[in-house]
Amino acid sequence: MATFDDFQKLDIRVGEIIEVEDFPEAKKPAYKLKIDFGSEIGIKKSTAQLTKNYSKEELKNKKVLGVVNFPSRQIGPAVSEVLTLGVPDENNECVLISPDKDAPMGGKLY
Repeated sequence: MATFDDFQKLDIRVGEIIEVEDFPEAKKPAYKLKIDFGSEIGIKKSTAQLTKNYSKEELKNKKVLGVVNFPSRQIGPAVSEVLTLGVPDENNECVLISPDKDAPMGGKLY
């Protein structure tokens, strides 16, 4: 069972998607994202299987939550520096977790 101390080890921050590109080399349809997490964290890269629920235009300027203190992961030819957080919809496709109010970029989940 996870403890509160385990939860506190995760650094989950609010970021804004500033760039979205197709990722045709991915095994499953995905996008390459650049997410701005504010001045403390900066701009980080991520990959995410979001093509079923989001167009590139819908994602641009969208605020999301991401884990910023995981090690980078090689995803095919791309490097993912953060884990962009989502939950499955009824078809098991990703729905992003996004603040419903205007949270500042870099704001930490607590």
